[in-house]
Amino acid sequence: MPFERSHRLTKKFNFFKIFEFPKYLFLQKFQQTEKQKIMSVKKLFKLLFLLVILFISTQCKKNNDDILYNRSYIDKIKPAREKIVFFIRTNFVPGGTFAIAKDGEIIYSEGIGLASKDLEVPVTRNTKFRIGELSELFTNLIFHRMVKEGLLHPDSTIQNYYPAFPEKQYPLPLHHLVQQTSGLRNPKVNERDQMALNVSLKRGIELFRNDSLAAHPGWYQTPNIFNYNLLGAAMEEVSGKRFHNLLKTYVTDTLHLQNTVTDNPFITIKGRTSFYDHNYISQVVNATSKDLRFRAPSQGILSNAEDLVKFGNAMLFSDYFTEIIDDNFFESIPLYNNIPSQMANGWMLMTDTSGRTIYGKTGTVTGGTAAMLVYPDEKLVVAAVVNLTGLTNQLPVFDMAQPFLQEPEDGAQNTGEEQREPARADSTSQK
Repeated sequence: MPFERSHRLTKKFNFFKIFEFPKYLFLQKFQQTEKQKIMSVKKLFKLLFLLVILFISTQCKKNNDDILYNRSYIDKIKPAREKIVFFIRTNFVPGGTFAIAKDGEIIYSEGIGLASKDLEVPVTRNTKFRIGELSELFTNLIFHRMVKEGLLHPDSTIQNYYPAFPEKQYPLPLHHLVQQTSGLRNPKVNERDQMALNVSLKRGIELFRNDSLAAHPGWYQTPNIFNYNLLGAAMEEVSGKRFHNLLKTYVTDTLHLQNTVTDNPFITIKGRTSFYDHNYISQVVNATSKDLRFRAPSQGILSNAEDLVKFGNAMLFSDYFTEIIDDNFFESIPLYNNIPSQMANGWMLMTDTSGRTIYGKTGTVTGGTAAMLVYPDEKLVVAAVVNLTGLTNQLPVFDMAQPFLQEPEDGAQNTGEEQREPARADSTSQK
Protein backbone atom coordinates (compact mmCIF):
# COMPACT_ATOMS: atom_id res chain seq x y z
CA MET A 1 0.00 0.00 0.00
CA PRO A 2 2.62 2.54 0.85
CA PHE A 3 4.37 1.59 -2.32
CA GLU A 4 1.25 2.21 -4.40
CA ARG A 5 0.67 5.54 -2.78
CA SER A 6 4.22 6.53 -3.36
CA HIS A 7 3.99 5.37 -6.92
CA ARG A 8 0.85 7.39 -7.50
CA LEU A 9 2.42 10.46 -5.96
CA THR A 10 5.38 10.04 -8.25
CA LYS A 11 3.11 9.78 -11.24
CA LYS A 12 1.24 12.82 -10.08
CA PHE A 13 4.49 14.70 -9.76
CA ASN A 14 5.57 13.63 -13.20
CA PHE A 15 2.23 14.49 -14.55
CA PHE A 16 2.50 18.13 -13.38
CA LYS A 17 6.03 18.29 -14.66
CA ILE A 18 4.75 17.47 -18.09
CA PHE A 19 2.39 20.47 -17.95
CA GLU A 20 5.02 22.79 -16.47
CA PHE A 21 7.53 22.16 -19.27
CA PRO A 22 5.65 24.24 -21.93
CA LYS A 23 5.30 26.98 -19.32
CA TYR A 24 9.04 26.88 -18.80
CA LEU A 25 9.61 27.12 -22.54
CA PHE A 26 7.21 30.04 -22.75
CA LEU A 27 8.93 31.91 -19.94
CA GLN A 28 12.32 31.26 -21.42
CA LYS A 29 11.13 32.47 -24.81
CA PHE A 30 9.54 35.54 -23.20
CA GLN A 31 12.75 36.37 -21.34
CA GLN A 32 14.81 36.00 -24.49
CA THR A 33 12.39 38.27 -26.37
CA GLU A 34 12.63 40.89 -23.62
CA LYS A 35 16.43 40.72 -23.67
CA GLN A 36 16.45 41.17 -27.43
CA LYS A 37 14.19 44.20 -27.10
CA ILE A 38 16.45 45.70 -24.47
CA MET A 39 19.49 45.01 -26.64
CA SER A 40 17.77 46.60 -29.64
CA VAL A 41 16.89 49.70 -27.63
CA LYS A 42 20.48 49.95 -26.41
CA LYS A 43 21.79 49.66 -29.95
CA LEU A 44 19.32 52.34 -31.06
CA PHE A 45 20.47 54.68 -28.32
CA LYS A 46 24.11 54.05 -29.23
CA LEU A 47 23.36 54.80 -32.87
CA LEU A 48 21.51 58.00 -31.97
CA PHE A 49 24.38 59.05 -29.69
CA LEU A 50 26.90 58.54 -32.50
CA LEU A 51 24.72 60.53 -34.89
CA VAL A 52 24.47 63.40 -32.38
CA ILE A 53 28.25 63.40 -31.87
CA LEU A 54 28.79 63.36 -35.63
CA PHE A 55 26.35 66.25 -36.10
CA ILE A 56 27.95 68.34 -33.34
CA SER A 57 31.45 67.71 -34.65
CA THR A 58 30.34 68.72 -38.13
CA GLN A 59 28.80 71.93 -36.83
CA CYS A 60 31.89 72.79 -34.78
CA LYS A 61 34.17 72.51 -37.77
CA LYS A 62 34.04 76.06 -39.07
CA ASN A 63 35.00 77.17 -42.50
CA ASN A 64 38.00 79.49 -42.56
CA ASP A 65 36.15 81.84 -44.89
CA ASP A 66 33.20 84.09 -44.11
CA ILE A 67 31.67 85.44 -47.30
CA LEU A 68 28.73 87.54 -48.53
CA TYR A 69 28.14 88.12 -52.22
CA ASN A 70 25.52 89.13 -54.75
CA ARG A 71 25.02 86.39 -57.34
CA SER A 72 24.26 88.97 -60.01
CA TYR A 73 27.93 90.01 -59.91
CA ILE A 74 29.45 86.54 -59.51
CA ASP A 75 31.32 86.67 -62.85
CA LYS A 76 33.08 89.86 -61.71
CA ILE A 77 33.57 88.81 -58.11
CA LYS A 78 35.42 85.62 -59.09
CA PRO A 79 38.41 87.32 -60.80
CA ALA A 80 38.56 89.90 -58.00
CA ARG A 81 38.67 87.14 -55.42
CA GLU A 82 41.39 85.31 -57.33
CA LYS A 83 43.57 88.43 -57.01
CA ILE A 84 42.84 88.55 -53.29
CA VAL A 85 43.79 84.93 -52.71
CA PHE A 86 46.96 85.38 -54.77
CA PHE A 87 47.88 88.42 -52.64
CA ILE A 88 47.24 86.53 -49.38
CA ARG A 89 49.38 83.57 -50.39
CA THR A 90 52.30 85.39 -51.99
CA ASN A 91 52.68 87.85 -49.09
CA PHE A 92 52.15 85.28 -46.32
CA VAL A 93 49.35 87.37 -44.84
CA PRO A 94 47.78 85.73 -41.77
CA GLY A 95 44.31 87.17 -42.45
CA GLY A 96 42.23 90.05 -43.76
CA THR A 97 38.83 91.34 -44.80
CA PHE A 98 37.90 92.51 -48.31
CA ALA A 99 34.75 94.24 -49.55
CA ILE A 100 33.24 95.83 -52.66
CA ALA A 101 30.17 98.05 -52.94
CA LYS A 102 28.43 98.98 -56.17
CA ASP A 103 25.61 101.52 -56.53
CA GLY A 104 25.26 101.76 -52.76
CA GLU A 105 25.00 98.00 -52.16
CA ILE A 106 27.67 95.77 -50.64
CA ILE A 107 27.98 93.10 -53.32
CA TYR A 108 31.00 91.30 -51.87
CA SER A 109 32.46 91.01 -48.37
CA GLU A 110 34.71 88.28 -47.04
CA GLY A 111 36.99 87.40 -44.16
CA ILE A 112 39.94 85.23 -45.21
CA GLY A 113 42.66 83.57 -43.18
CA LEU A 114 43.38 83.70 -39.46
CA ALA A 115 42.75 86.39 -36.87
CA SER A 116 45.01 84.48 -34.49
CA LYS A 117 47.67 82.07 -35.70
CA ASP A 118 48.38 80.84 -32.17
CA LEU A 119 44.75 79.96 -31.42
CA GLU A 120 43.77 79.19 -35.03
CA VAL A 121 40.86 81.62 -34.88
CA PRO A 122 39.51 82.39 -38.37
CA VAL A 123 38.86 85.89 -39.66
CA THR A 124 35.20 86.80 -40.10
CA ARG A 125 33.56 89.77 -41.78
CA ASN A 126 33.22 91.31 -38.30
CA THR A 127 36.87 91.01 -37.29
CA LYS A 128 38.43 94.36 -36.32
CA PHE A 129 41.81 95.44 -37.72
CA ARG A 130 44.18 98.36 -37.32
CA ILE A 131 43.67 100.68 -40.30
CA GLY A 132 46.54 103.17 -39.80
CA GLU A 133 46.09 106.52 -41.56
CA LEU A 134 42.56 105.64 -42.73
CA SER A 135 41.67 106.78 -39.19
CA GLU A 136 42.09 110.33 -40.52
CA LEU A 137 38.99 109.94 -42.70
CA PHE A 138 36.82 109.44 -39.61
CA THR A 139 38.52 112.34 -37.82
CA ASN A 140 37.94 114.54 -40.87
CA LEU A 141 34.22 113.75 -40.79
CA ILE A 142 34.04 114.60 -37.08
CA PHE A 143 35.77 117.93 -37.78
CA HIS A 144 33.32 118.92 -40.53
CA ARG A 145 30.31 117.94 -38.43
CA MET A 146 31.60 120.07 -35.54
CA VAL A 147 32.14 122.95 -37.98
CA LYS A 148 28.54 122.61 -39.15
CA GLU A 149 27.40 122.73 -35.51
CA GLY A 150 29.42 125.91 -34.96
CA LEU A 151 31.81 124.32 -32.45
CA LEU A 152 34.86 124.83 -34.69
CA HIS A 153 35.82 127.28 -37.42
CA PRO A 154 38.38 126.27 -40.07
CA ASP A 155 40.03 129.70 -40.18
CA SER A 156 40.49 130.06 -36.43
CA THR A 157 43.92 129.28 -35.03
CA ILE A 158 44.58 126.20 -32.95
CA GLN A 159 45.18 128.32 -29.82
CA ASN A 160 41.51 129.43 -29.84
CA TYR A 161 40.48 125.86 -29.12
CA TYR A 162 43.56 124.37 -27.50
CA PRO A 163 45.35 127.11 -25.54
CA ALA A 164 47.94 124.65 -24.20
CA PHE A 165 49.57 124.62 -27.64
CA PRO A 166 52.05 127.54 -27.79
CA GLU A 167 51.92 130.14 -30.55
CA LYS A 168 54.49 129.65 -33.31
CA GLN A 169 56.36 131.97 -35.65
CA TYR A 170 53.34 131.80 -38.00
CA PRO A 171 49.60 131.61 -37.25
CA LEU A 172 48.27 128.06 -37.54
CA PRO A 173 44.57 127.84 -38.58
CA LEU A 174 42.71 124.55 -38.20
CA HIS A 175 42.22 124.06 -41.94
CA HIS A 176 45.96 123.59 -42.37
CA LEU A 177 45.84 120.66 -39.94
CA VAL A 178 42.94 119.16 -41.90
CA GLN A 179 44.75 119.55 -45.23
CA GLN A 180 48.15 118.37 -43.85
CA THR A 181 49.72 121.72 -44.77
CA SER A 182 50.46 122.92 -41.22
CA GLY A 183 54.24 123.01 -41.43
CA LEU A 184 54.57 120.82 -38.32
CA ARG A 185 57.78 118.81 -38.34
CA ASN A 186 57.78 115.10 -39.21
CA PRO A 187 57.86 112.62 -36.32
CA LYS A 188 61.20 111.10 -35.38
CA VAL A 189 61.73 107.34 -35.59
CA ASN A 190 61.28 106.81 -31.87
CA GLU A 191 58.11 108.95 -31.94
CA ARG A 192 56.63 106.90 -34.76
CA ASP A 193 57.45 103.70 -32.86
CA GLN A 194 56.42 104.96 -29.43
CA MET A 195 56.45 102.15 -26.84
CA ALA A 196 54.88 104.11 -23.97
CA LEU A 197 51.64 102.93 -22.38
CA ASN A 198 48.71 104.91 -20.98
CA VAL A 199 49.68 108.02 -22.96
CA SER A 200 46.66 110.24 -23.59
CA LEU A 201 46.06 112.20 -26.76
CA LYS A 202 46.90 115.51 -25.08
CA ARG A 203 49.99 113.99 -23.46
CA GLY A 204 51.14 112.91 -26.91
CA ILE A 205 51.04 116.55 -28.07
CA GLU A 206 54.00 117.19 -25.76
CA LEU A 207 56.23 115.39 -28.27
CA PHE A 208 56.17 118.46 -30.55
CA ARG A 209 54.34 121.28 -28.74
CA ASN A 210 57.49 123.32 -28.10
CA ASP A 211 59.00 122.86 -31.58
CA SER A 212 58.97 125.61 -34.19
CA LEU A 213 57.13 125.06 -37.46
CA ALA A 214 59.32 123.48 -40.12
CA ALA A 215 57.66 125.48 -42.91
CA HIS A 216 55.16 128.25 -43.46
CA PRO A 217 51.59 126.85 -43.18
CA GLY A 218 50.12 126.28 -46.64
CA TRP A 219 53.42 125.96 -48.50
CA TYR A 220 53.87 122.20 -48.49
CA GLN A 221 51.60 119.24 -48.00
CA THR A 222 53.40 116.83 -45.69
CA PRO A 223 51.19 114.12 -44.20
CA ASN A 224 52.18 113.12 -40.69
CA ILE A 225 50.43 111.95 -37.55
CA PHE A 226 50.95 115.23 -35.66
CA ASN A 227 48.40 117.12 -37.81
CA TYR A 228 45.37 115.03 -36.95
CA ASN A 229 46.53 114.34 -33.39
CA LEU A 230 46.57 118.08 -32.70
CA LEU A 231 43.22 118.44 -34.44
CA GLY A 232 41.82 115.68 -32.24
CA ALA A 233 43.11 117.38 -29.09
CA ALA A 234 41.28 120.58 -30.11
CA MET A 235 38.08 118.57 -30.65
CA GLU A 236 38.37 117.04 -27.19
CA GLU A 237 38.99 120.44 -25.58
CA VAL A 238 36.00 122.10 -27.27
CA SER A 239 33.51 119.26 -26.77
CA GLY A 240 34.63 118.09 -23.34
CA LYS A 241 34.51 114.52 -24.66
CA ARG A 242 37.24 111.97 -25.24
CA PHE A 243 38.00 111.12 -28.86
CA HIS A 244 36.46 107.63 -28.67
CA ASN A 245 33.18 109.24 -27.58
CA LEU A 246 33.35 111.74 -30.44
CA LEU A 247 33.88 108.86 -32.87
CA LYS A 248 30.83 107.09 -31.50
CA THR A 249 28.64 110.21 -31.49
CA TYR A 250 29.50 111.61 -34.91
CA VAL A 251 30.40 108.53 -36.95
CA THR A 252 29.77 104.98 -35.84
CA ASP A 253 26.31 105.37 -34.29
CA THR A 254 25.03 107.54 -37.13
CA LEU A 255 26.46 105.44 -39.98
CA HIS A 256 25.85 102.12 -38.18
CA LEU A 257 29.49 101.06 -38.30
CA GLN A 258 29.38 98.22 -35.78
CA ASN A 259 33.03 97.21 -36.09
CA THR A 260 34.75 100.59 -35.89
CA VAL A 261 36.21 101.64 -32.53
CA THR A 262 39.37 103.19 -31.11
CA ASP A 263 42.02 100.65 -30.14
CA ASN A 264 42.84 100.12 -26.47
CA PRO A 265 45.23 97.36 -25.38
CA PHE A 266 43.91 97.38 -21.80
CA ILE A 267 40.30 96.41 -22.51
CA THR A 268 38.69 93.45 -24.23
CA ILE A 269 37.45 94.37 -27.70
CA LYS A 270 35.24 91.68 -29.18
CA GLY A 271 36.48 90.45 -32.55
CA ARG A 272 39.84 92.26 -32.46
CA THR A 273 42.47 90.41 -34.48
CA SER A 274 45.97 89.61 -33.30
CA PHE A 275 48.66 91.73 -34.94
CA TYR A 276 51.66 90.61 -37.01
CA ASP A 277 54.84 92.15 -38.32
CA HIS A 278 57.99 91.15 -40.23
CA ASN A 279 61.27 90.41 -38.46
CA TYR A 280 64.71 91.27 -39.86
CA ILE A 281 64.63 88.35 -42.29
CA SER A 282 61.04 89.05 -43.44
CA GLN A 283 59.43 86.25 -41.44
CA VAL A 284 55.91 86.91 -40.18
CA VAL A 285 55.99 87.16 -36.37
CA ASN A 286 53.77 88.50 -33.60
CA ALA A 287 53.89 92.31 -33.56
CA THR A 288 55.13 94.20 -30.53
CA SER A 289 52.44 95.57 -28.22
CA LYS A 290 51.40 99.16 -28.96
CA ASP A 291 49.15 101.65 -27.20
CA LEU A 292 47.81 103.85 -30.01
CA ARG A 293 45.45 106.00 -27.98
CA PHE A 294 47.75 109.02 -28.10
CA ARG A 295 47.43 108.95 -31.91
CA ALA A 296 43.86 107.71 -32.20
CA PRO A 297 42.77 110.51 -34.61
CA SER A 298 45.59 109.72 -37.04
CA GLN A 299 46.30 105.98 -36.74
CA GLY A 300 44.56 104.45 -33.74
CA ILE A 301 41.16 103.28 -35.01
CA LEU A 302 40.09 99.67 -35.53
CA SER A 303 37.77 98.82 -38.41
CA ASN A 304 37.36 96.39 -41.30
CA ALA A 305 36.67 96.35 -45.02
CA GLU A 306 32.90 96.12 -44.72
CA ASP A 307 32.66 99.17 -42.45
CA LEU A 308 35.02 101.07 -44.74
CA VAL A 309 32.84 100.50 -47.81
CA LYS A 310 29.81 101.50 -45.75
CA PHE A 311 31.67 104.73 -44.98
CA GLY A 312 32.42 105.17 -48.70
CA ASN A 313 28.79 104.50 -49.60
CA ALA A 314 27.66 107.10 -47.09
CA MET A 315 30.04 109.60 -48.67
CA LEU A 316 28.42 108.99 -52.07
CA PHE A 317 24.77 108.65 -51.08
CA SER A 318 24.06 109.85 -47.53
CA ASP A 319 22.68 113.28 -46.64
CA TYR A 320 24.92 113.14 -43.58
CA PHE A 321 27.85 113.72 -45.94
CA THR A 322 26.21 115.89 -48.57
CA GLU A 323 25.42 118.42 -45.83
CA ILE A 324 29.14 119.00 -45.28
CA ILE A 325 30.65 118.23 -48.70
CA ASP A 326 30.75 121.28 -50.91
CA ASP A 327 32.15 121.69 -54.41
CA ASN A 328 35.66 122.22 -53.04
CA PHE A 329 35.80 119.20 -50.77
CA PHE A 330 37.63 117.05 -53.31
CA GLU A 331 39.46 119.91 -55.03
CA SER A 332 43.23 120.34 -54.92
CA ILE A 333 44.43 123.28 -52.87
CA PRO A 334 47.17 125.64 -54.12
CA LEU A 335 50.53 125.19 -52.40
CA TYR A 336 53.80 127.13 -52.76
CA ASN A 337 54.09 128.67 -56.26
CA ASN A 338 50.49 127.56 -56.91
CA ILE A 339 51.47 123.90 -57.19
CA PRO A 340 48.25 121.87 -56.79
CA SER A 341 48.10 119.47 -53.87
CA GLN A 342 47.68 115.74 -54.36
CA MET A 343 45.38 115.40 -51.37
CA ALA A 344 42.21 117.05 -50.11
CA ASN A 345 40.55 116.43 -46.75
CA GLY A 346 42.61 113.31 -46.18
CA TRP A 347 41.89 111.74 -49.59
CA MET A 348 44.43 111.19 -52.36
CA LEU A 349 43.09 112.67 -55.61
CA MET A 350 43.76 110.51 -58.66
CA THR A 351 42.81 110.04 -62.29
CA ASP A 352 43.56 106.73 -63.97
CA THR A 353 44.73 106.23 -67.57
CA SER A 354 41.12 105.96 -68.71
CA GLY A 355 40.21 109.33 -67.24
CA ARG A 356 38.25 107.97 -64.27
CA THR A 357 38.27 110.01 -61.06
CA ILE A 358 39.44 108.10 -57.99
CA TYR A 359 39.62 109.06 -54.33
CA GLY A 360 41.94 106.82 -52.36
CA LYS A 361 43.55 106.32 -49.00
CA THR A 362 46.14 103.88 -47.67
CA GLY A 363 47.51 103.42 -44.20
CA THR A 364 49.74 101.20 -42.15
CA VAL A 365 50.71 100.92 -38.50
CA THR A 366 52.29 98.17 -36.45
CA GLY A 367 50.15 95.07 -37.02
CA GLY A 368 47.84 96.40 -39.71
CA THR A 369 47.54 97.72 -43.27
CA ALA A 370 44.47 99.10 -45.03
CA ALA A 371 43.42 100.72 -48.30
CA MET A 372 40.21 102.11 -49.77
CA LEU A 373 39.25 103.40 -53.22
CA VAL A 374 36.16 105.35 -54.23
CA TYR A 375 35.16 105.74 -57.89
CA PRO A 376 32.48 108.45 -57.57
CA ASP A 377 31.23 108.35 -61.16
CA GLU A 378 31.04 104.56 -61.22
CA LYS A 379 29.49 104.46 -57.70
CA LEU A 380 32.12 101.88 -56.78
CA VAL A 381 33.83 101.49 -53.40
CA VAL A 382 36.59 98.96 -52.68
CA ALA A 383 38.40 98.25 -49.39
CA ALA A 384 40.98 95.81 -48.06
CA VAL A 385 42.38 95.42 -44.53
CA VAL A 386 44.95 92.90 -43.23
CA ASN A 387 46.63 92.17 -39.90
CA LEU A 388 50.21 92.55 -41.16
CA THR A 389 52.41 95.67 -41.23
CA GLY A 390 53.63 97.52 -44.30
CA LEU A 391 51.75 96.14 -47.31
CA THR A 392 50.29 99.39 -48.65
CA ASN A 393 51.86 98.89 -52.07
CA GLN A 394 50.65 95.31 -52.34
CA LEU A 395 47.02 95.50 -51.25
CA PRO A 396 44.98 94.44 -54.33
CA VAL A 397 42.36 97.20 -54.26
CA PHE A 398 42.95 98.28 -57.87
CA ASP A 399 42.81 94.64 -59.00
CA MET A 400 39.57 94.18 -57.06
CA ALA A 401 38.02 97.21 -58.76
CA GLN A 402 39.13 96.34 -62.30
CA PRO A 403 36.41 93.76 -63.18
CA PHE A 404 33.72 96.33 -62.31
CA LEU A 405 35.10 99.07 -64.55
CA GLN A 406 33.97 99.37 -68.15
CA GLU A 407 36.64 100.26 -70.64
CA PRO A 408 35.95 103.62 -72.34
CA GLU A 409 35.40 103.88 -76.05
CA ASP A 410 38.38 104.51 -78.33
CA GLY A 411 39.61 108.07 -78.14
CA ALA A 412 38.04 108.65 -74.74
CA GLN A 413 41.09 107.62 -72.79
CA ASN A 414 43.18 110.05 -70.84
CA THR A 415 46.62 111.00 -72.08
CA GLY A 416 48.07 108.88 -69.32
CA GLU A 417 50.02 111.68 -67.69
CA GLU A 418 48.20 111.03 -64.41
CA GLN A 419 48.60 107.48 -63.23
CA ARG A 420 47.26 105.63 -60.24
CA GLU A 421 50.73 105.45 -58.68
CA PRO A 422 50.30 108.58 -56.53
CA ALA A 423 47.91 106.52 -54.37
CA ARG A 424 50.91 104.61 -53.16
CA ALA A 425 52.53 107.81 -51.97
CA ASP A 426 49.80 108.32 -49.36
CA SER A 427 51.26 105.61 -47.21
CA THR A 428 53.64 106.90 -44.57
CA SER A 429 54.60 103.37 -43.57
CA GLN A 430 54.74 104.40 -39.94
CA LYS A 431 54.78 101.91 -37.09
